[in-house]
Amino acid sequence: MAQRYGGKYSPEADKPEETVPRRGQFDGARVDPAGARANAMFVPAIPLVFTSLNDGAIGLTLGLVAAGLWTGAALLLREGLRAEAAYHARRVARRPAFPRKLAATVLTTLGTGVAVYKSGLMDGDASVLAAGLFGLASGALHLVAFGPDPMRDKGMEGIDTFQQNRVARAVSEAETLLDEMSGAIRRAGNRQLEARVERFQVTARELFRTVEEDPRDLTGARKFLTVYLQGARDATVKFAEIYPRTRDQKTMLDYVALLDDLEQNFAARTRKMLLDDRSDLTIEIDVLRERLKREGVRPD
Repeated sequence: MAQRYGGKYSPEADKPEETVPRRGQFDGARVDPAGARANAMFVPAIPLVFTSLNDGAIGLTLGLVAAGLWTGAALLLREGLRAEAAYHARRVARRPAFPRKLAATVLTTLGTGVAVYKSGLMDGDASVLAAGLFGLASGALHLVAFGPDPMRDKGMEGIDTFQQNRVARAVSEAETLLDEMSGAIRRAGNRQLEARVERFQVTARELFRTVEEDPRDLTGARKFLTVYLQGARDATVKFAEIYPRTRDQKTMLDYVALLDDLEQNFAARTRKMLLDDRSDLTIEIDVLRERLKREGVRPD
């Protein structure tokens, strides 16, 4: 098989070897799960409000109540879809504390019932039964279209709940620092730097997921989740204050170099934790084999 020539006089000989594999532009990119389907749920409330303006006090009140219920359902649906996406993105996760999608289904049912009753009242043929049936039908369609919330924990078997709660708090605080970094770098007005920060955040979240899967790693990773991320956040905030005024290229290069160093350290820590986990597994296998030998159990 043909191989690329390399050596002292190779064109790539002078290039330093990268300690962290270069990521693609869209590697680790996250699509907002609350897409067009969820955003479309905000639309029905708008015409309902305008068509209720000339329906008198009772008609207007019922129309506003129904529109408010539909809007609340759409907001809960968006948050429920995001919580569900975060749940599926992790191998170890708790079920959402509040079932937002099911609550959105209930609000949709109530909003449709109120809207149908209001329409019948304006036509002189109000029917609670018809409003209830239409509401139940809309709720069933909503549930079929978007599904229920995750109802059980995932990957929590054999994990100390106390340790998992500590990890959850630490990761939540670290995610807040990453969000503050994103908000700060957007103020710098440089799309390339925003993409660079996003790539660093992908590496940081790989460390988060590793700690979540094995809470014993929290002690060794706590400095990365707190001190280093706080420093990165503070540096990003300071850079976002200086760079838009000066457009100093040296300042930008220094900031990018800081992100490179942080990314390499986070990636190295993640690899070390994975190697430690593999070493623990090897030890467990060896101990089990020795125990089987002492018990006189041998493979055929």
